[in-house]
Amino acid sequence: MSISVGKYSFKGPYINTINLEDKSGIYAIHCHLGDKYFSIDVGESATVKSRIETHDRKTCWTKNCSATLTYSVLYTPHLQQEGRIKIEKELRNLYDLPCGEL
Repeated sequence: MSISVGKYSFKGPYINTINLEDKSGIYAIHCHLGDKYFSIDVGESATVKSRIETHDRKTCWTKNCSATLTYSVLYTPHLQQEGRIKIEKELRNLYDLPCGEL
């Protein structure tokens, strides 16, 4: 299963973190409403699963999604943090995300 976020194909979306791995990557948080997914946040981490599970913006996610929160990830084992940040910024510039900032 995959979902397009910008020009990237992310794994997911998943309704919980059980299918995520603690690998480096870019994650996207979506609100699933009807048959549509609305991106509400993106970020990067060396440990995606742990980051999402302990994220300080969870309150913002639930505040901005009255439907089902979902998670998707683009694993980037070949990129260091600088490369992940570049993709995160690219996606933040592409979408009007209610959570997080550049």
